[in-house]
Amino acid sequence: MGYRVVIAGATGNVGREMLNILAERQFPVDEIAVLASRKSLGTEVTFGDKTLTTQDLDTFDFAGWDMALFAVGSDATKKYAPKAAAVGCVVIDNSSLYRYDHDVPLIVPEVNPQAVHGYAKKNIIANPNCSTAQMVVALKPLHDRAKIKRVVVSTYQSVSGSGKDAIDELWDQTKAVYNPTQDVPPSVYTKQIAFNVIPHIDVFLDDGSTKEEWKMVAETKKIIDPSIKVTATCVRVPVFVGHSEAINIEFEDFLDEDEARDILREAPGIMVIDKREDGGYVTPVECVGDFATFISRIRQDSTLDNGLNLWCVSDNLRKGAALNAVQIAELLGREVLKKG
Repeated sequence: MGYRVVIAGATGNVGREMLNILAERQFPVDEIAVLASRKSLGTEVTFGDKTLTTQDLDTFDFAGWDMALFAVGSDATKKYAPKAAAVGCVVIDNSSLYRYDHDVPLIVPEVNPQAVHGYAKKNIIANPNCSTAQMVVALKPLHDRAKIKRVVVSTYQSVSGSGKDAIDELWDQTKAVYNPTQDVPPSVYTKQIAFNVIPHIDVFLDDGSTKEEWKMVAETKKIIDPSIKVTATCVRVPVFVGHSEAINIEFEDFLDEDEARDILREAPGIMVIDKREDGGYVTPVECVGDFATFISRIRQDSTLDNGLNLWCVSDNLRKGAALNAVQIAELLGREVLKKG
């Protein structure tokens, strides 16, 4: 006996990836419904060897469905998630809407699986921001050993985090650089993204940080430990898929780089590729399509008594979004619903 599963936003990048991962991981599905807005109604998507036709999110009846994976953005989630939750369908939401709600657990299964039992307050579980998800997978096993005091992170985030239009903008601008007769002005981004980097993701806040940077701070505290101090600089780079992060960590206790490497090798969801030679590290191109969070360049920070540096890379459409949502669904099934 399996689950009745809904994918809301099935025609977008993340929704399609959710379907791929459910099939790849052989999630026990009895029945699946794919939903979209009216402008995408009737679009066909694939689930394993099946072709599914999207139904109207606006009129769909969630009663009798076990769980719904939402990838529709905050505005649509605000309208439809409470309707699903009210009739007993557990919502796993990829938007930022519920991440900071005290009554909604924010979960990365490798990090805080016990939080899943808090879902019942609202019948909703939140998926973290893509840049936070991969970072906390790396931080948690190290925190358990030496307790993290402070994290300084700089991100190098791919355009797929902004959706299909951003991927098209990078592609079109790149071609235009080699064809002077074409002009592709910025539309998704505030400046040219091709052959450029933009230190601006999401809106600016009063203190000069961006909302993306604030998310990394707030979510790390909620998922791991509110006492951890985090400062972030988030940058968009001309990469199609795969987020990278340079992470500097200050611990309360000394942690040797060799021990840190061993800890990370044994930690769930992590693949350590760390050879001190040409090519002995992972780049975003190599992580695409993989489930793992890759860690490289682990080394002592000589400017701190208890400091480490590392390089963290992951497929943002997978671990940063769709994979984490499916892992939450697996966790919910295993720990709470217990079907399949």
